[in-house]
Amino acid sequence: MKHFYLPFEKNDQFKYSANSIKQLTEYEKYQLSFHPERPKYLDYLDVFENVEECLQNDHHGSCLIQAHRADICYNDSRHPVMLIGQQSGPTSDFGELHHVMKDHHQVVKWNQGMPTPAAFQKAIDAIALAEKEKRIVITMIDTAGADPTEASESGGIAWKIGRCMQALAESKVPTISVIINRGCSGGAIALTGCDAVLAMEYSTYLVIAPEACSSILFRTRDKANFAAEISQITAKEALLNGIVDELIPEHAGPAHRFRKEALESFRDVVSRWAGKLASEHDTAVFNRRVDRWQRIGQWDLTNEEAIKAYEKQVHAFIPKPEKNLFIPRHKRCRSELNKHIADPVLYSKLLADNFVCETCGHRYVRLTAYDYLDKLIDQDSFQEHEQTRYIIDRDILNFPDYSDKIAEDRKKNGMSSAMITGDGKVGGHDVVICVTSFGFLGGSFCMSTGEKIWQAAQLAIDRKCPLIIQAAGGGARMHEGCSSMVSLPKIHVALSRVEKAGLPLITVVTDPTLGGVAIGFGARGIRIFEHNAGNIGFSGKRVIEQYTGHHTSKDFQTTNWLQTKGFVDMIARPLEMKDKIREIIESRKAN
Repeated sequence: MKHFYLPFEKNDQFKYSANSIKQLTEYEKYQLSFHPERPKYLDYLDVFENVEECLQNDHHGSCLIQAHRADICYNDSRHPVMLIGQQSGPTSDFGELHHVMKDHHQVVKWNQGMPTPAAFQKAIDAIALAEKEKRIVITMIDTAGADPTEASESGGIAWKIGRCMQALAESKVPTISVIINRGCSGGAIALTGCDAVLAMEYSTYLVIAPEACSSILFRTRDKANFAAEISQITAKEALLNGIVDELIPEHAGPAHRFRKEALESFRDVVSRWAGKLASEHDTAVFNRRVDRWQRIGQWDLTNEEAIKAYEKQVHAFIPKPEKNLFIPRHKRCRSELNKHIADPVLYSKLLADNFVCETCGHRYVRLTAYDYLDKLIDQDSFQEHEQTRYIIDRDILNFPDYSDKIAEDRKKNGMSSAMITGDGKVGGHDVVICVTSFGFLGGSFCMSTGEKIWQAAQLAIDRKCPLIIQAAGGGARMHEGCSSMVSLPKIHVALSRVEKAGLPLITVVTDPTLGGVAIGFGARGIRIFEHNAGNIGFSGKRVIEQYTGHHTSKDFQTTNWLQTKGFVDMIARPLEMKDKIREIIESRKAN
């Protein structure tokens, strides 16, 4: 039989023992987690009974997520389940894999193991089918991440991933997630927002691949091992950080060499959890879910004296010139013919275009949280929540320079963290509002943001008023590792509670809204897209162009582009947004 060996496996000193694996570098542990011979989703079907495939289709990338009806037994009881598994390749038999992947059609079909919108739609449909048939949902995670292509953006991959998390947040049946190999980025978090999250002992759970993290931090991919080490990506570290509930032991050794023992261990732990959760009815399931996710995340608290040292209102909105009708053009403006353009810009035109240059597409300014408070709610009506005012970011990983960056951005932005929440009024109507400054570490989604939205949602429910969230940010914050990403299902549960209470949830989608922010609150509620906004979707333009080797299309990921794809609910310029929000609130009240 043909086998694949990682470099460290060729070392005579390596014995597949727990001690040998403990001595590996963090990057080697990462490599081990997606060894091509580790059991894949389809291999784990042997654990279940009465297995039947469902929802199969031939859409591109659909095979990367597969669904099966099945039964699982525990203590002489049989429990019906819906299996939703990420199948990262055609087989775990390396000899067969080597043969299959010589076929270009098969290479295209398996798409480097990265799920497409069609795959996530299958998961959404499977969750709905599980509810209809009263089956426990069991998801199995094995992915390098979601597909980073323009085709997937055109298919609404951000909104599909967000819908997966919402479906799990609102599921009427218990849900269990098992990280079997590598669970990376949005492709993993789409299906791990469950009532219990388990992980095979030698799996990994991470917000960003070590190579990408190294590239961003150090401008080289050569420090991937250091990036893996500081990001704490192993399942054992996930357990210590409180984002995994239990490890499934690989007692005999890693699953790719001790498959039978690994599957038996999987059966023991998963069946026990299925038996534990099976007796819960609809109300108990959701109440338990709320209790679980309320505890997720870590943050610190500050005090009023510390806040006063940096607090100030920072604005970026360009005001109308007092003495003329024009403002200076930005210095790097060039036409399509690469001719430098230097003439001034008519302010009224620039304002109408939401500060985007009509010649070259340059954005003159991104508004701050304080700017959005001015534009979204009634003047002088904002009162920051005392419950969230003192919540600040915690450096749980001792990530290089993270504490220094936070301190710098507090002074620069006049805020304690990237998000502010408070009470306000829109056209005299009481609202709870959350706003973000992109200037604060790129508005990246983190544990403090997750907790602030959780508490803001609770206050909206208590006060029976609409919740407004302005979305901006470049993704989940890698400085907090996977814990930042795991706060995304938490906010989906929080926002579902608002909607279950019959309250309007209004999301203002601004430039940029990418990655974790897009699949989180950017995917929820009644959405108002900012006119002429750009960089809205899952994977950023630069990431897609690097991966595909091709330029993206004109106007890619802009509001107008998204509208042509059918993903935009409504559009408004910043000065129009308050009226749009008022109309939504009054329409809901009238009904």
